[in-house]
Amino acid sequence: MSTKKNMNLILETKRLILRPLEFSDAEDMFTMDANPLVHKYLWQNPSKSIEESIKTIEYVKSQYERNNIGRFATILKDTGEFIGWTGIKYIDDYVENGNTNFFDYGYRLNEQFWNKGYATEATLFWLDYGFNQMKIEIMNAYTNAENGASNHILQKCSMQFMEDYLDKVGVLWKWWQLKKSEYKN
Repeated sequence: MSTKKNMNLILETKRLILRPLEFSDAEDMFTMDANPLVHKYLWQNPSKSIEESIKTIEYVKSQYERNNIGRFATILKDTGEFIGWTGIKYIDDYVENGNTNFFDYGYRLNEQFWNKGYATEATLFWLDYGFNQMKIEIMNAYTNAENGASNHILQKCSMQFMEDYLDKVGVLWKWWQLKKSEYKN
């Protein structure tokens, strides 16, 4: 897939539109990331300014250019509301649980959109897209060990728990993985 195509890629599920992040998403991202509950299992460091959201979007756009993939804005079809971001990224610029150069699935939704099945719907879509369109062989994910909702979603979507590990500040995380050969859509 070429970068140009990826930058214009718009994907859909039953209830969601998935598209590359744009700078016009910064205000909605800031609203989401300023919420301490959204960051409860994400290093407990809520955003303090919209500039942080702009820098995040710049970073994701650099991933699109470098790796032809990155997290996508996730929008409700019915209302056009930005509910958060979901998607696959290729981790090549840091180490997580001793790993680098791997595909990672992740998501973050604003609190008002929790417990409505959107994270599960997006997860199922992205796993299918990753294995069948991108031809990824192994998909990884990692979650805070105490984040019961996210751990449940990954397990429900066939991700396999591999191991617990401590991050650099001593927080316990769970490492998840699914191989294409074990994926059943």
